[in-house]
Amino acid sequence: MKERLMPKQTDSPGPVQINMIGEGTEVEGTLRAKDDIRISGRIIGSLIVEGKAIIAAGGEVDGDVHGADVDVAGKVKGEITVKGRLLLKSTARVEGTIRTARLIVEEGAIVEGKCEMGQLDKSRALELGKGAPAKEPVAERSAGMPGHRIEKRRV
Repeated sequence: MKERLMPKQTDSPGPVQINMIGEGTEVEGTLRAKDDIRISGRIIGSLIVEGKAIIAAGGEVDGDVHGADVDVAGKVKGEITVKGRLLLKSTARVEGTIRTARLIVEEGAIVEGKCEMGQLDKSRALELGKGAPAKEPVAERSAGMPGHRIEKRRV
C-alpha cells in the first residue's frame, strides 16, 4: 500500500486578494480594505486601502482616498493621500488635494486642485493631519506640465 503524501503547509501568506466594486454598484460610507481593490462602480464616502487602490475608467469616488499605491483612470472628487505612488491615467479627472510620495501623470489627465509631493517626516505628517499651517516650503508640481515646479510658502 502506497502512502499518500499531503502537501506541505507553509506559514507564508497566500496571494494578495483583489476586492472589486463592479459597474453599476454604488456604495455609501467608509470602505476599508486590507488588500488591493478595484473600483469600477461608485463610492460616496471614504476609501481606505492598505494595499493598492485602482479606480477604473468608469469608476468614481466622491470622497477621500487613502492607500499605499493608487491608480486613477476614473474620477475622484476629494483628497487623495498616497504613501507610495499615485498614477493618473490619461482618462483621470481629480478635483481636490493630492498628497503623495511619487506622482506619475499621463497626458490627458485633469487635476483641479493642489498637489504636495515628497516624503513626509513625522512632524510634517502630524501638521497635515491636524490642519496646522506648514512652517517650511511646500513643493508643488503642475500636473499639466511635467517637470514644472512651483515653490510656495505657507505662513
